[in-house]
Amino acid sequence: MLYPISEVRNLVSQLNHPEGLAVARDGSIYAGGETGEVYRISADGMKVQKFAATGGFCLGITLDRDENIYVCDIGRRSLLRVSQRGDVVVLAEQADGRPLVNPNFSVFDSRGNLYFSDSGKWKEANGLVCRWRPGCEAEIFSPGPFHFANGLALDAAERYLYVVESNLDRVLRIEILPDGRSGLPEVFAEGFARIPDGLAFDARGNLYVTTYASNCIYRVDLQRNVELLCQDPENLLLCQPTNCAFGGPNFDQLFVSNLGRDHIAALDLKIKGQLLWHQRS
Repeated sequence: MLYPISEVRNLVSQLNHPEGLAVARDGSIYAGGETGEVYRISADGMKVQKFAATGGFCLGITLDRDENIYVCDIGRRSLLRVSQRGDVVVLAEQADGRPLVNPNFSVFDSRGNLYFSDSGKWKEANGLVCRWRPGCEAEIFSPGPFHFANGLALDAAERYLYVVESNLDRVLRIEILPDGRSGLPEVFAEGFARIPDGLAFDARGNLYVTTYASNCIYRVDLQRNVELLCQDPENLLLCQPTNCAFGGPNFDQLFVSNLGRDHIAALDLKIKGQLLWHQRS
């Protein structure tokens, strides 16, 4: 392993089994809970405020430029938007007329389009990737069918959308064509030790992958080599890790939410993350 588990630290605890997390421009962290809690956490992890509740189960969380919070809510089978005042609005309950089954994770591009995964049902290979455009109804971007589509990420050039296929322990990538349509999915990396979940790029173009069932974090380099970065065999600091995101004072720490416990872990990688759309000045 490249990063010893002994160097992983607990950034913030007492959250209700967090799955999704996102980092704002000022370093604040947003996370969700399994009974619909939406948390705002200070950059140092010392202050936690539950300022909204969806009434469902929050999975992936994403921010826009105004720092509205976009929640994939599996309990409500909806894509939601939560304002800084805590107001909750339903953005999508279907895509191209197909009811959402398991909305899981979302990511914005620089044009304000929001891509989100609908995982489908576990081991039924009926997942897909959707897209919501401001002022429009949600649409199916790539029909798959995917084997439980999960975490998403865009490369810095926004040429490809990367998609976790949890049931096949691999990450796919889908070319975003100049006209906005999707290309054919192709395998980008595979062989992860059981149930990859979350994705994040660093500024060098390396891709970080969390694995839910084996408490691991992997790094995939530019040559697509897959290396084990960190593992927690005791399920303490990494316990059913789901989403991950870069943050910290120098934007060189990797934060990891842990659905199996109540905390967000931090790895001081000293490698800057790739800025997301909402974090760019």
